[in-house]
Amino acid sequence: MNILLIGSGGREHALAWAIAASPLCERLFVAPGNPGTHQIARNVDVKVTDHAAVIAFCQDESIGLVVVGPEAPLVAGLADDLAKAGIKCFGPRKYAAQLEGSKGFTKDICARHGIPTAAYGRFTDKAAALAYLDQHGAPIVIKADGLAAGKGVTVAMDIAAARAAVEDIFSGKFGGAECVIEEFLEGEEASFFVLTDGRNALPLATAQDHKRVGDGDTGPNTGGMGAYSPAPCMTPALCDEALEKIVKPTIRALQDMGHPYVGVLYAGLILTKDGPKLIEYNCRFGDPECQVLMMRLKDDLVTLMLACCDGTLDKVSARWFDDVALTVVMCASGYPGDVEKGSEIRGLEGASAMEGVEIFHAGTAARNSVIVASGGRVLNVTARGRNVREAQARAYAAVDRIDWPEGFCRRDIGWRAIARESGQ
Repeated sequence: MNILLIGSGGREHALAWAIAASPLCERLFVAPGNPGTHQIARNVDVKVTDHAAVIAFCQDESIGLVVVGPEAPLVAGLADDLAKAGIKCFGPRKYAAQLEGSKGFTKDICARHGIPTAAYGRFTDKAAALAYLDQHGAPIVIKADGLAAGKGVTVAMDIAAARAAVEDIFSGKFGGAECVIEEFLEGEEASFFVLTDGRNALPLATAQDHKRVGDGDTGPNTGGMGAYSPAPCMTPALCDEALEKIVKPTIRALQDMGHPYVGVLYAGLILTKDGPKLIEYNCRFGDPECQVLMMRLKDDLVTLMLACCDGTLDKVSARWFDDVALTVVMCASGYPGDVEKGSEIRGLEGASAMEGVEIFHAGTAARNSVIVASGGRVLNVTARGRNVREAQARAYAAVDRIDWPEGFCRRDIGWRAIARESGQ
């Protein structure tokens, strides 16, 4: 089977790495891809926002499966247009992708179906939103309703910050003028991934991300500075509870609405004293969580994806290596603000040759056979180990072999899990 993968980041390099290993994959194309995917697939210059061009490419190259990595093409309806052309797509259609594309849509589903989540208000009027803030006080959480590239959420610890966040949203800073305001919940956060064919649900694995830019969870939020899997805080009992009380009711709700969800459903959870509650849904694999999941997946990824598309997910299973996987994100200087681009990165070959290590490219470019930084999050240095401490040691040993003075990373990825392993 010929497969087309949409995307260009670290998540897509990790997916390409897993897809290319499948005996079902004859030829793998990535649009647009990056220097990492170029090593294992054919990068193609197809404009992914031009759905007709994507369909024409699929027809020309006899593509049997399209895998969509990022959320924006799904929210824009790429899966719908591929389906109309008779092309299989791993990823939800436009209506179901609103689970990520509209925070208000998701919160309303939770309210109607009794799915545990934070109490909230939904606003299209700035004055009403500000009045709600004054009524409820801080701390409080303000979210831009639509896609905001991971930058539309503010955890406001005082009213001044909360009001500023509302002003930003209604100024159009995030492309819309609608917000959700939620109660502030306390607890540890974790990521829970499930495959679904619209009817059946197959739990995958858990992971924990590190959102803040600095060691000790300090500094501004980012798209993710590192992750590890599995998440020790997500016990089997908590996974079962999240599946039965949060994920399955959501899948049933969309099926009942006539818009079954097909693909991977990523539930961002917070573990409160009252049990797991939903923070948000994503309609794709996380980044960098995907990188650690792919390192641990024992079964064939393409078989699982096809089962989602064909409605046969109840006929397959997903097995995992017992090892822990951990990824460290190396970033360009200035991230998450304005970053320095074009700096040369050396030593990748030696670092990636280390035992148990894979390096996934996220924001790189090839310039005269030299790899240079082209974005904020640039490399995902990923390693497996018998426990978190061993995986962490391998990942940082590989990081230290990379010669990139203009890059930086957190040096404490996995600290919560290591504390648990040490009994602290």
